[in-house]
Amino acid sequence: MPEGPHRANFLELFFDLVFVVVLIQLSHELMQDLTWSGAFRTLVLLLAAWWVWSITAWTTNLYDPQQMSVQLVVTGTMLGSLVMVVALPDAFGERGLAFAGAYVAIHVGRQLFLVLALRGQDLQRRSMRVLTWFGVSAVPWIVGALAPVSARVVLWTLAVAVDFAGGVLRFPTPRLGRSPEAEYPIVAEHLAERYRQLFIIALGELILVGTLTLSASGFAADRTAAFVVSFVATVMFWRIYVHRAGELLPAAISAARRPDPLARFAAIAHLVMLAGIVATAVGDELAITHPLGHTRPSWVAVILGGPALFLAGRAAFEYAVFARVSRDRPIGILVLGALVPPMLLAPPLVAAVAAAAVLVGVAVADTVRAIRGPAESPSPPG
Repeated sequence: MPEGPHRANFLELFFDLVFVVVLIQLSHELMQDLTWSGAFRTLVLLLAAWWVWSITAWTTNLYDPQQMSVQLVVTGTMLGSLVMVVALPDAFGERGLAFAGAYVAIHVGRQLFLVLALRGQDLQRRSMRVLTWFGVSAVPWIVGALAPVSARVVLWTLAVAVDFAGGVLRFPTPRLGRSPEAEYPIVAEHLAERYRQLFIIALGELILVGTLTLSASGFAADRTAAFVVSFVATVMFWRIYVHRAGELLPAAISAARRPDPLARFAAIAHLVMLAGIVATAVGDELAITHPLGHTRPSWVAVILGGPALFLAGRAAFEYAVFARVSRDRPIGILVLGALVPPMLLAPPLVAAVAAAAVLVGVAVADTVRAIRGPAESPSPPG
């Protein structure tokens, strides 16, 4: 097996552009059905999209993306992902089969290719295990696509659970056993850079949503103010993410006694942060479109809940790097929670200002701590 690259390449960044459209579509779907059931369906779709991105990132970490065969795999995944993007707005409607079919084709096709390409090599067993698990989850994906909406939600939830369980358990398979950690060597610089690229791409969604919403609604003073507030919050997301943990993830993975669990934990942390960004994009659109209108409870949930989810994911990310969590993260989450009752009585613009102020406070606390103390070295748990 070739060694993985030390840096992410342009093809991988090109692939990430698809994810911008995915996140925009997810935010749009949540906006159209801002209920608990709508949020759950959006979560199922987010998990499916995340699993496509995550498995692709691990594939280019395990195999050299400079090889033409790997580039074909990534390009084929990109095409399948675009089909998923097109089908996503009506995934729980008439385009369910297109969405599920593209998802299954991506994963099964990738692993079939690797099984054939690795003939005669010990690592073929790794791809056979993964192929078996995706073959199992393909059943509820396809059956769910043909079922009514209520049953589709249940079956696709089961399918996502099977997919994620396989990854967490390292794909235990009858007769083939479970993949040992040694079969998943990690190139720290490459994997960390992939996560950073994805996060920057996700911030691009916030910028696009805010800009397009203001362009459609006009340059009224209150809407422009809401747009500026959304931009400030986006900058704070970037600042909080990058500060120390975002910079030191490669060193943390390299220093970890068991890099594989650490990398997987970091992946979960990034997934939570992405969920927060999707919710924040919806909150930004609402605040810019209706800055001085009546704030509904569901609006407060995304305007304040989005940043809270981001801080929760960022706290988990910090724990992965330093084996501890700065107090300002949970304090920020608690403050956002405490702001919910009064923000129900305030217009969306005020709620957006309050959320941005909490993020600014967390970023300032990070800066003060960095000035007062020496630079901290990574000390991953375990």
